[in-house]
Amino acid sequence: MTSLIFGDPVAWPDHDVVGISTEFSIGMVVEAYAHGVFPMPVEVHGSPEMAWFSPRRRGVLPLDGLRVTRSLRKMVKRYRVTADTAFDRVVAKCADPDREGAWINERIATLYGQLHQRGLAHSVECWDGDDNLVGGLYGVGLGGLFAGESMFHDPERGRDASKVALVRLVDFLNGAGGERLLDVQWRTDHLATLGVIEIDRYDYLDRLRQVLPTPAPSWASLPESWSI
Repeated sequence: MTSLIFGDPVAWPDHDVVGISTEFSIGMVVEAYAHGVFPMPVEVHGSPEMAWFSPRRRGVLPLDGLRVTRSLRKMVKRYRVTADTAFDRVVAKCADPDREGAWINERIATLYGQLHQRGLAHSVECWDGDDNLVGGLYGVGLGGLFAGESMFHDPERGRDASKVALVRLVDFLNGAGGERLLDVQWRTDHLATLGVIEIDRYDYLDRLRQVLPTPAPSWASLPESWSI
């Protein structure tokens, strides 16, 4: 699974960053995801660059392993959930500089918006009863891979809305059939409570190779909203 851009994984360094570049393009990003790599912006000697990551310990959520508590199941019914109706707004919410650990910059937001226009990036949105966008997530889809990038919730109006978006996403991917992989980059304590596990980099690359030939799910066939 050698990449023309990122090379042979066997030669990658023994840490999460496998490359740094000034170049950042749609072609590079698609190549990256197809080979188990994803970008995040960094500064090198005060200059903005793009770091390319392939974690040695990768976070994934098995589609049969999502943990939905009774209270979360009740919360699901409180929100109207849509897909691909407010992609740019979801990205903007995830990029809010007031959020702890905010990392999404204008280069990322612009390029992923272009991926969305090409049907390669998707969002799931949660709306409250007053039609306020209170939570959501977005990520990249290639074949049977959905690589989650970021999620957000409104702490006042949608405390569990990001979790609800994830529940809906898992429902959707399960319903699409075939071999699929839900990548979340890194396992955190919060994500672990939802069922996220860690796997070795090479295990991830093997799974990725298996799911990429799976036909992508039909996001366009989704209703404007769906309920559990």
